[in-house]
Amino acid sequence: MSHPRSSFPWRHCVAAALFTLPALAHANPDVEKNIADPKNWAMQAGDMFNQRYSKLRQINTGNVGKMQVAWTFSTGVLRGHEGSPLVIGDRMYLHSPFPNKVFAMDLNTQKLLWKYEPKQDPAVIPQMCCDTVNRGLAYAEGKVFLQQADSTLLALDANTGKVIWSVKNGDPKVGAVNTNAPHVFKDKVITGISGGEWGVRGYISAYDINTGKQAWRAYSTGPDAEMLVDPVGTMTWTDGRMAPVGRDSSLKTWQGDQWKIGGGTTWGWFSYDKANNLMYYGTGNPSTWNPAQRPGDNKWSMTIFARDVDTGVAKWAYQMTPYDEWDFDGVNEMILADINVKGQPRKTLVHFDRNGFGYTLDRVTGELLVAEKFDPKVNWATGIDMKTGRPIGVKQYSTAAGGPDVNTKGVCPAALGSKDQQPASFDPNTRLFYVPTNHVCMDYEPFKVEYTAGQPYVGATLSMYPAPGSHGGMGNYIAWDAGTGKIVQSHPEKFSVWSGALNTAGGLSCYGTLEGYLKCVDAKDINKELFRFKTPSGIIGNVFTYEHQGKQYLGVFSGIGGWAGIGMAAGLEKDTDGLGAVGGYRELNQYTELGGSLTVFTLPTN
Repeated sequence: MSHPRSSFPWRHCVAAALFTLPALAHANPDVEKNIADPKNWAMQAGDMFNQRYSKLRQINTGNVGKMQVAWTFSTGVLRGHEGSPLVIGDRMYLHSPFPNKVFAMDLNTQKLLWKYEPKQDPAVIPQMCCDTVNRGLAYAEGKVFLQQADSTLLALDANTGKVIWSVKNGDPKVGAVNTNAPHVFKDKVITGISGGEWGVRGYISAYDINTGKQAWRAYSTGPDAEMLVDPVGTMTWTDGRMAPVGRDSSLKTWQGDQWKIGGGTTWGWFSYDKANNLMYYGTGNPSTWNPAQRPGDNKWSMTIFARDVDTGVAKWAYQMTPYDEWDFDGVNEMILADINVKGQPRKTLVHFDRNGFGYTLDRVTGELLVAEKFDPKVNWATGIDMKTGRPIGVKQYSTAAGGPDVNTKGVCPAALGSKDQQPASFDPNTRLFYVPTNHVCMDYEPFKVEYTAGQPYVGATLSMYPAPGSHGGMGNYIAWDAGTGKIVQSHPEKFSVWSGALNTAGGLSCYGTLEGYLKCVDAKDINKELFRFKTPSGIIGNVFTYEHQGKQYLGVFSGIGGWAGIGMAAGLEKDTDGLGAVGGYRELNQYTELGGSLTVFTLPTN
């Protein structure tokens, strides 16, 4: 069939670039060199595929139970600590939540080489939805990249901590703040934006790593040219095949100018496949949480995008939850892995969405391959129609069907999702994905809300609680087969598992708990606990590992916070922001104290 001519005057140049780039594509050579050495932990996920897997094996299933604390470090900040430090050679680079301190440590002496502490206006704090977290730093070519809460992105000299360049990525006065970690792909540092609960229109931005000059910006909603979407060249899954998105694919799915305050923010994790020169990420919920005020599919919120790193132009897009009625953000990490799907080898992208479905797509073409529930309590949809790619909804749990001021009860999962941003891992030895999950349901009552710039634009009241009729806890740690879409093993936890997972060649799978325990289990049997240690505070940080002077170390930030622990981190006794009280988490008080520290473990010296 023929397609209408694109309105993009630059379409043919872009098409030519997309056709030729795979043969020329390369990642940043310095980053590639650093991540190729397993002694380093040179990216937030350990590599560009977001696999969170280490080839180190000195600490293994046979000796991990002997691990001892090697040293600790306090950031001096008593809020939620997400992400992890970076290790390049004999240096470690650490970060903190607001005010977003950066520390450089000499691992030979464990002494600080320098500290950078931004002078940020504390007025940014109430503009941050779900705690003042920061998910970490990026490193390339002697530069440390920090994305501050006030939206300032900057490059620091890795040797001195002095600012090389800085650029403003958004306007915090209207709620456009930042919590995400920047990522370096090729000659660009990529960052997103937060603020969907303030009516911020989401976007992803690319800046030159040497100058800070903006290379491109792609919005999640709006006109094709502003989204860097080609009506003919950008594809999506429909009718059991990939087809062009068509002209005005976003505008046609919004009422009037609602897209201008439509959300779709981008505060999660990004991955990159240099063979195709494509980066992958997800967009967040549409604004407002009251679906009655924004009828339509609300494209391209709740969407997985694959974009050309050089131009920002989207190659394909897949919307997971059209017309989101439950705040099921789509920003969780995209894990790239070559696995068998239904007996056939595929280059895949695997994504565990807040909506409770685990998706497996072909990362080159965007084809939908698998979509299944990774928590059996998910009830808002019976499944995903594999021909259309759309959820098969259940009217009983539709907040739009009930309408404003009606409390829809028993929706599973809660807005926390069956998994939030806490990243999963992939183990190439077991061929399984290890997923920290929430086992939580909710009652959801939407209400009409008016948009005022710089003020919360939420429009719903939530109450969240443990999934009824199950093990009584609020979390599970699962092993998942992405080729079949099945849970292979599941280990129950008392609270949500809000820590990023790590798998190693030593046969380990490690994660932290909200009570503050670092746990390592056998990757072949996750119900076989091999190590447990109580850190000073609840863990929402991501477990990482590195080697120094011939010894392997394993570490994690502790510091309660994030959405699950914000009540404790902010000293609240009840929900005060309209974003939903989480019943059951107050019990955490008996397990953990506030605090922000790094605990590093190793095996005892013989």
